[in-house]
Amino acid sequence: MPRDHRPVKSIRVLLAEDQGMMRGALALLLGMEADIEVVAQVGRGDEIVERALLARPDVALLDIELPGRSGLDAAAELRDEVPDCRVLILTTFGRPGYLRRAMEAGAAGFLVKDGPVEELAEAVRKVLRGETVIDPALAAAALGAGPNPLTARERGALSAAVDGSTIADIAARLHLSESTVRNYLSSAIGKTGTRNRMEAARAARQQGWL
Repeated sequence: MPRDHRPVKSIRVLLAEDQGMMRGALALLLGMEADIEVVAQVGRGDEIVERALLARPDVALLDIELPGRSGLDAAAELRDEVPDCRVLILTTFGRPGYLRRAMEAGAAGFLVKDGPVEELAEAVRKVLRGETVIDPALAAAALGAGPNPLTARERGALSAAVDGSTIADIAARLHLSESTVRNYLSSAIGKTGTRNRMEAARAARQQGWL
């Protein structure tokens, strides 16, 4: 719809998606809604808060796995830096652990990308009205999955180990002693029921704990 025919007060949306084609398609489809205007688009997680401070969106539509910073970490900072902005997570990865972390970060909604755009547009409207929108199947799965057993330190150590870094490299990156890193990794391996840190990292990712 032409911009001149929009309501006086459109819903201002920031869109964070690393795949350019997907980002452009979402922006185009949402922009066709009479009451929605995409005012900012970013392809990296570490650009989200800065752009939100400039564009002042009503709703931030965030993917989770983004270069530079995860959408979940950005959501937590948006809650503090741009408190009037509601966060809606839109991801390919419908994992119970991700849903729990999103809610802890202050997100108002969580949807997977295989839904129709009309559903997404309505979710944007709902979260702006103060409602919480969660994919029903994912909500049911999350109830049965239990809480994330990993501590923040264990998650940090596992995340740093994903690229095959040595204990010394991880310790330097996290400003911890090598023995402390070993303890965190050992604990994470035990909690995930795996044999080594790489298996632990994969298992944690599959659950949405990282």
